Amino acid sequence: MVFQGEPGAYSEIVAMKLFPKSETISRKMFQDIFEALDDGTAKFGVVPVENSIEGSVNEIYDLLLDTNKIVSGEFFLRINHCLIANLGHRETIKRIYSHPQAIAQCRNYIRSNKFEAIPTYDTAGAVRLIKEKKIKDGAAIASKRAAEINQMKILDESIEDKKNNYTRFLILSDVETEPSGNDRTSLIFGLRNRPSSLFFVLEEFATRKINLTKIESRPTKEKPWEYNFYVDIEGHQKDKNVHEVIDSMRKKTTFLKILGSYKKGTQ
Repeated sequence: MVFQGEPGAYSEIVAMKLFPKSETISRKMFQDIFEALDDGTAKFGVVPVENSIEGSVNEIYDLLLDTNKIVSGEFFLRINHCLIANLGHRETIKRIYSHPQAIAQCRNYIRSNKFEAIPTYDTAGAVRLIKEKKIKDGAAIASKRAAEINQMKILDESIEDKKNNYTRFLILSDVETEPSGNDRTSLIFGLRNRPSSLFFVLEEFATRKINLTKIESRPTKEKPWEYNFYVDIEGHQKDKNVHEVIDSMRKKTTFLKILGSYKKGTQ
């Protein structure tokens, strides 16, 4: 199982929960995860796709467009951020190091303590950074596990601004799942630049009473102001009504890609 970040990253925590007996492989960048899956280094990968507070991880949506891998599962992880440092005194802290998403999720805490926020590529990597550089006036925002692995001090727990803070992770592989009766299907499609083109696609879901749980637009990067649409719907692509709506969508879109059907995660 390949994940982005260093040991102690939230992605690793998800990997360990889902595949407790499998070896975990860390990679620095999201692109590296997809490459590890493509070259056979790993059979499964875990990627964060959206946070309940800060929204979507746009880079993942762009990478999903080009991958041949299938979304075969999802997992919702409750995010509990900790303030982690070399020393045991919060009064000495002036700077905070962490991933931009974690910083954003703790912005009120950071502001109220008048900390300077310094973005890094990974939450757990920020812990290792302040440890190796022996930074005394800085702290990291990361998981409790990251503190334990690096033998660092936890100065404060649950510092996220909103306690209902979850990140949704997708599991990528070559595995196609069978209907479970409680499934979700993820799709990407493009549209012609014509009036009501999106309406006519969404109408297909409404006609068949298919619940649309998410819709996200991303620039095509081919032409200015043209977009691809990412949607999640309830049901499995092998369900009759979902199969029918996909067939109808093919006639109303410039392209359609099925990312996968999988059992819904719980939180």
